[in-house]
Amino acid sequence: MATRIGVDIGGTFTDLLFYDDEEKTVTACKVPTTPHSPDEGCINAIRQVVPIEKSAGPDDYFMHGTTVGLNALLQRKGAVVGLLATEGFRDVLELRRGDRSYQNLLFWQRPEPLVPRHLRLPVRGRIYTSGDIYKPLVPEDVTAALDVFEREGVTSIAIAFMNSYANPEHELEAERLLRSAGFEGGISLSHRVSGEYREYERTTTTVVDAFVRGVITEYFRRLEAKLRKLGFKGTMLITRSGGGSMTFDEASERPFETIMSGPVAGVAGTAELAKKLDLKGVVSADVGGTSFDTSLVIDGRPELLYEGEIVGMPLQIPWVDVRSIGAGGGSIAYMDRGLLRVGPESAGADPGPACYGNGGTRATTTDAALYLGMLGTGEFESGLILKRELATRALQKLADEVGISVDETAQGIMRISTSAMADAVREITVERGIDPTGLALMSFGGAGPLWSCLLSLDLEISRIIVPPYAGAFSAWGLLGANPTSTRAKTRIMPLDENGILTANAIAQELFVDLSGHHGRQSIGESAIRKEVAVDMRFLGQEHSLTITVPSENGVISATPDEILDQFCDKYREAFGGILDVPTQIVSVRATVIQPLPSRDDAVHAQSGTPPGRSTCEAYSFTRGEYMTFAVIAQRDIDTGETVQGPAIINELTSTTYLDAGFRLETDASGCVYIYKN
Repeated sequence: MATRIGVDIGGTFTDLLFYDDEEKTVTACKVPTTPHSPDEGCINAIRQVVPIEKSAGPDDYFMHGTTVGLNALLQRKGAVVGLLATEGFRDVLELRRGDRSYQNLLFWQRPEPLVPRHLRLPVRGRIYTSGDIYKPLVPEDVTAALDVFEREGVTSIAIAFMNSYANPEHELEAERLLRSAGFEGGISLSHRVSGEYREYERTTTTVVDAFVRGVITEYFRRLEAKLRKLGFKGTMLITRSGGGSMTFDEASERPFETIMSGPVAGVAGTAELAKKLDLKGVVSADVGGTSFDTSLVIDGRPELLYEGEIVGMPLQIPWVDVRSIGAGGGSIAYMDRGLLRVGPESAGADPGPACYGNGGTRATTTDAALYLGMLGTGEFESGLILKRELATRALQKLADEVGISVDETAQGIMRISTSAMADAVREITVERGIDPTGLALMSFGGAGPLWSCLLSLDLEISRIIVPPYAGAFSAWGLLGANPTSTRAKTRIMPLDENGILTANAIAQELFVDLSGHHGRQSIGESAIRKEVAVDMRFLGQEHSLTITVPSENGVISATPDEILDQFCDKYREAFGGILDVPTQIVSVRATVIQPLPSRDDAVHAQSGTPPGRSTCEAYSFTRGEYMTFAVIAQRDIDTGETVQGPAIINELTSTTYLDAGFRLETDASGCVYIYKN
């Protein structure tokens, strides 16, 4: 029997779930994140609840979600990167693309490139899009560039040559020259990072990879050493931005694939539960201490993009479409030009909201919720005790600035935060022509259930689901993240029989490449699943849509007409009609999935003494007045029992605010269902 440890590190809390396959139990834990060294918070959580002797076998798993790479990008704290570019293309990072929507934004400011111009150096040599060599590489340009890099303290080098996706010979030669000259730092080659065309996007992806490589590799090295010291001997996995997971070794080779590792875990859990409950459409609402993350799940599958963007920089990687805004339990409220605003700045884990009593003095959403009674008495089974008098003091200071009462200030903070979250949900629903009122809202994260009723009112969604282990639900998503690897290669060709033959040949090359990456042997080769997708467009178009095509063991089994029908259906859904012109295959994508052993339904191992049922005074947003709310421990609610709002439901990892006019039911799995009366 195996065990699994899932650890999700957020900006405020580190969440852990320990799954014991033998005893069929899940144990949850939340500890403060340690921003100076996130791996310390991870180890602290493991020491609290994991009997490490049960996780000391080779078949056990440590499964991780982290924002280390994302934070390095946001804070610009990464490697000193030097870029080798084809002569004439050293400024591609600044030229960007002329068709970007940001040009219409009145206050848009161009983000500074990760590599300044004096560290972007040209190399003579050129390759055609066909892969033929037009001009040979000039070795002296590479060695001369290395002299500059060494003087400037460059620790990582990105190499992005024109059309290297078609022929990597020049990039490989440049790498060989750098190593022969003694360079020992990280080297990122664009053809390894991305096998796709578009020079700007491929260059930015390569530069991001070089920028975060050292930070992420060092983090994994430290964390692995500490886990081994504890006695863990199993496999260590990290979630990928595109869903699934990868070993620490592969993540060190392809660190850019972990940029959105943290937010994706919650979406994976949402998709898994949506399938189990047979929900056709679900929108996730993951509210943590620092951010609000939302994603759309249709028919049990999250929306997958093949190009993402972080702080204005595109990345050519599979990307679960998660929208994130700075709105969470620790979001700070403040006055800005006479207006009350909330976030994106967060109190984080240190000092945290004022009511934590750790030195925070600025009012946050948690302070507002506590003041309004939405958190009940503020005493939780985890041992956390919030101090209402400190929340009141912080809110009073802000209320004096705004010129309204403390009550109005606290209500305003909650309404403003809710509105920002609802707008993020509308971005992924209404702007795609999807009516959110017909979807289910899955609320999780430490503060997700607190906001569920408020969000449903704003979005007019009548069905809410609070999953088991809601406050640590992203860690539950980690436990089911199958090891997954994907590669892509651009080859523009018509959609016909010859095109399918060529696509299959490319797919087989990609599968051979995937079979040799680090870590797969440690997980095993049994039951590997292979999937093939193609990017397609109508002739004359610039952009494409990705279609997952029917295949058998990695070989496309569909006819050109069947693939065309798939493409036209998706095109109509996206744009309302189709064009009467030929279609093209632009890129081929190969994905390898290694299914983990299934998780049986588990019983949540609760801790603490049942507090019974009590009452408190709290503000009702549906009634516009203070009312008497029942305060109930979730485990004291019988399966099938209906609880009418107003009520506050406490669980080990989160608190559910059930406003007047809503009712709540539970099932045997621990799911909570909330409906509007």
